[in-house]
Amino acid sequence: MNILNETHPRSTENAIAETLLQVEADETRRQAILQALENVNRKGFYIEARAIVKLMKPVTWFPPMWAFLCGAISTGESLSENWLVLVAGLVLAGPLMCAMSQTMNDYFDREVDAINEPYRPIPSGQISKDASWIITFALIGGAFAVSYWIHPYVLWISFAGVLMSHMYSGPPLRAKRNGWYGNLIVGLAYEGVAWLTGSFALTKGIPSSESIWLAVIFSLGAHGIMTLNDFKSVTGDKIRNVRSIPVQLGEKNAAILAAVVMNTAQATAIAIIAFKGAWIWAGLALLLLIAQQPMQRILIAQPKEKAVWYNSFGTLLYVMSMMIAAIGIR
Repeated sequence: MNILNETHPRSTENAIAETLLQVEADETRRQAILQALENVNRKGFYIEARAIVKLMKPVTWFPPMWAFLCGAISTGESLSENWLVLVAGLVLAGPLMCAMSQTMNDYFDREVDAINEPYRPIPSGQISKDASWIITFALIGGAFAVSYWIHPYVLWISFAGVLMSHMYSGPPLRAKRNGWYGNLIVGLAYEGVAWLTGSFALTKGIPSSESIWLAVIFSLGAHGIMTLNDFKSVTGDKIRNVRSIPVQLGEKNAAILAAVVMNTAQATAIAIIAFKGAWIWAGLALLLLIAQQPMQRILIAQPKEKAVWYNSFGTLLYVMSMMIAAIGIR
């Protein structure tokens, strides 16, 4: 398979077309991809209103919102007495900060998306690349306003989140081009930063040591979730020379690594809960970890076919263990 340099998308369009003939893509999809390659760098400002929410990718909002909620619960503070801060924090974590990271990523990733997801708003021509920045900056402004309302220190956390988003997607670092670094940044942003924001928002102070450790541990474990998420983009990643974990290690080895990373994180979290003396919650977390093992065997046996399935169901048990851990250290 030809590996193309993503810095010269126009000069390599014919080579991409030839490469697509070698992969499983029907003629309709190939034509959509070639049209998307025309759209992604087209000049001008145009936005189809119905495509804005699609650009913000609501399906991705759940992980940081869940992590924020876990962080808030881990403090032991009353949620009912702090409901307004809780709601503001959930909006900050999902519809503002996470949505911002998605719109920014879609801009910088538009040439890869033209191959992997040609029907996304920018490749499909519904939103121009230049106009996408209007949406991104609007979300950043909203995030900063909500952050400052929660607490001035949360504003600094949000600023760090914006920087991490750019480090992941944009130049000069563009960490997503290497799965080892890119997945780590996403895990820290979606799980760790969101968790600690939830803790700080309710306590207005430094979270407990157990909460900090759990935030770090589950962030590292999320590296495995992101590895599984990269399975759907292997074709475009190879063409555009994006070194995701499945591209570097192969799909089976990547699935094994993802399972080991996620299991290690959960086992460490169980040890922390047990050390805290919350034996019932530690036991529940252990049961969730055990329940994932047969699902992981299926994943490893058929990584290409089962990665999306496992990311939908197996990782649900992982995020449930996050909440159990948060309750266990209250």
